[in-house]
Amino acid sequence: MTKRSTYVILAAGGSAALLLGAWGFQHIGGLAPCKMCIWQRYPHVAAVVIGALALVLPKLNPLPLIGALAAMITAGIGFFHAGVEQGWWEGPSTCTSGDIGGLSAEELMNQIMAAPLVRCDEIPWEMFGLSMAGWNAAISAVLVLLWLAAWRAKA
Repeated sequence: MTKRSTYVILAAGGSAALLLGAWGFQHIGGLAPCKMCIWQRYPHVAAVVIGALALVLPKLNPLPLIGALAAMITAGIGFFHAGVEQGWWEGPSTCTSGDIGGLSAEELMNQIMAAPLVRCDEIPWEMFGLSMAGWNAAISAVLVLLWLAAWRAKA
């Protein structure tokens, strides 16, 4: 096994582990994902597929860079989501609560009825002060480094 394939397995395996963890929280722990939680999963799926391709086609040098890009995208979404949860900035209006000042009773009722079941600005679970989005951002940043190490390693 080459160094490159080891790094690819670690990077793609990290994305697979995060996906399995999200699945476990959702289906075993009963924590339904919000819209931004789902957004964070797509780049992980892409990274797993890219990892499989990189193992089958080890001479295709851009694949680890594309894997790094996927990990960077999910890390960015996770960081943005964690900021929304902490109230550092506003998230998408379809995923968070908005200001209700100045709304009529009818407008308020319409906003309540149109609200998503799972809001992006609430923290359903955290460990050591980091929410799931925060953990995704931190771990995905490490995955970026693993993908870049795979890119630099000889095939």
